[in-house]
Amino acid sequence: MSSKKLIIYNYSTLFDILNEIKENFNFELININKEKFNELEITKFENYVIISQFENEIENCNVLNYPGKINNIIEQINVLFLGNKFSNQSNINVGNYILNVNSRKIFKDKKELNLTEKEIELILFIKSNTCVSIKELQTKVWKHTSDLETHTVETHIYRLRKKFVDFFNDNHFIEHNKKGYYLS
Repeated sequence: MSSKKLIIYNYSTLFDILNEIKENFNFELININKEKFNELEITKFENYVIISQFENEIENCNVLNYPGKINNIIEQINVLFLGNKFSNQSNINVGNYILNVNSRKIFKDKKELNLTEKEIELILFIKSNTCVSIKELQTKVWKHTSDLETHTVETHIYRLRKKFVDFFNDNHFIEHNKKGYYLS
């Protein structure tokens, strides 16, 4: 059974056509109406696309150019799945936050904060390690030589912490001990 689900919402004609040739697909077909959709636990699906006949019928719904050649319809569906995959791979859990690398934003409780590319690199490097020293950050994130005397790391971390305090009221996003920096 495929991990990809194509959910066809109130579009029985399209479902019937695709169901006839479903053995050629790398996704599972689900035909659903309004009552059943409300019962569907969509969050349990890893990768799904919802197609409907009309725009704005339900949230996150896509409308296909139909009628049309079946190859074009299948191509449109595959493009939608690729878009989902790209989007899903760009979201990374960082503690209580979700970091979207593509949009350069971090989210928590429907609030979103813009980040710089260097801030994202910094967060991802600290996240991938238990505790990171200033020297490690200088060499791995900033590509400085380890014996260079600079306060670049401390300045960036200070500014990033300030952003989190001001925007999310979080004083503990990046912590520090005698071994280095870590995410709480």
